[in-house]
Amino acid sequence: MGVSLYTSRVVLNTLGVVDFGVYSVVGCIVTMFSFLNGAMASATQRFLSVEIGRKDYLQLKKVFSTSLSIHLLISIIIVILAESIGLWFLNTHMNIPVGRIGAANWVYQFSVLAFAISVIQVPYNASIIAHEKMDVYAYVSIVEVLLRLFIVYILVLMGFDKLKLYAVLTFVVSTIIMLIYQSYCKRKFEECHYHFYKDKSLFYSLLNFSGWSLFGSLAWVMMGEGLNILLNIFFGSIVNASRGIAFQVNGAVSTFVNNFRTAVNPQIVKSCTTGDKEYMSLLVFESAKYSFYLLLFLTLPILLETKIILHSWLKIVPEHSIYFCQLILINTLIQCFDIGIVFTAIGRIKENQFIGGLIYLLILPVSYVFLKSGSSPETVFYIQIAATVFVVFGINLYLLNKIASIHPLYYLKQLLFPVIKVSIVACSFPLLIRFVMAEGVDRFVCTIIISMISVILSVYLIGMNKNIRQKLLNMIVSKLNVFK
Repeated sequence: MGVSLYTSRVVLNTLGVVDFGVYSVVGCIVTMFSFLNGAMASATQRFLSVEIGRKDYLQLKKVFSTSLSIHLLISIIIVILAESIGLWFLNTHMNIPVGRIGAANWVYQFSVLAFAISVIQVPYNASIIAHEKMDVYAYVSIVEVLLRLFIVYILVLMGFDKLKLYAVLTFVVSTIIMLIYQSYCKRKFEECHYHFYKDKSLFYSLLNFSGWSLFGSLAWVMMGEGLNILLNIFFGSIVNASRGIAFQVNGAVSTFVNNFRTAVNPQIVKSCTTGDKEYMSLLVFESAKYSFYLLLFLTLPILLETKIILHSWLKIVPEHSIYFCQLILINTLIQCFDIGIVFTAIGRIKENQFIGGLIYLLILPVSYVFLKSGSSPETVFYIQIAATVFVVFGINLYLLNKIASIHPLYYLKQLLFPVIKVSIVACSFPLLIRFVMAEGVDRFVCTIIISMISVILSVYLIGMNKNIRQKLLNMIVSKLNVFK
């Protein structure tokens, strides 16, 4: 996270606000085609986890090879779409500064290549997750951030067009990471050696399961990247740079939570497959709860002192960055309450993906109407937050009761109420410091320290039950004894 934030700062300063905005918005056109990949990634991981849970290793090999065949097909489709519709849209509808359209096309082509590689990488990543070898991600992440740090060094050193060079180097890093994952999986997992299987039943099962996930992924990507394009059309690439900065911050802190839930999800699917619904329910609610606590620990100081953090982090702070950052982090906190993994585990994703996806798709036309009427760029984030609240606490609660027999009152008792109690106590003391002290370095330091201590104590005293507290104490004591 530290390297990611540092490299973002150097890249912004080296490229400049305009070129950084161009890179952000051009890359989002390619990302819009990721709905194909996102849908299949979810299906692949689930099917692999199920077969591992059943210990059916022959079927496991078939699932991996069939999913890799499908991903190769998806990468070809994405390249065709990107080189036709995407390229046309870039050169005819995007608000690119005069003189940078050539560089924008250069960025676009390497973004397409990098994305095609990331598609092929998905089955290998899914295998690692399904086997719960999460330590691999730690080691590869270290390699990746070091490579990105090297990119920044070359970017500053070379005199070539910075925007073009950044696109090329990013593609090279993506290729290296894909080869590392592929090499590891082939050495460690028997099923990761590709063989062509003509199993129509499995092929259609994967596609059938991913069909509704496809709609949900399409809606999510269209909402996110569509809003980025809307901001570009109405306000230009400088606002895209602001959004890019906000997403860099959000991506850095939410990585912790995403990795935590990624590690838990295979256990949820496996416990459902073996019929242990009680353990599945425990994992679902506890993982959601502690995801929120972890994210609150990281985001509370940022939310309270966004201005001074951004000005200390960046030499150039694009307009709207502060509010964008705060609103995106709030939306991410709300998403911690989404326990849609239940639908994936039991294999009933149709209603959840369709209704939720429809709501997220509606964000685009609603945002367009507001922007057309002269609303500020922040409006699109307010609309997104409202939609997230409606989906998580409205649609999902109804479907959880209908499909998974999880009553809303049980959801409130196990997840929402404990989190609200912790949040109220955790936020009270830092907010008091913020309002009592004048803005400056002293308040910033006090807010950071008090926020972290307040969250830790609130979670320990209020958010944990007696058994969990005792287990935590025993773990700490055992760790300390190692150093004696």
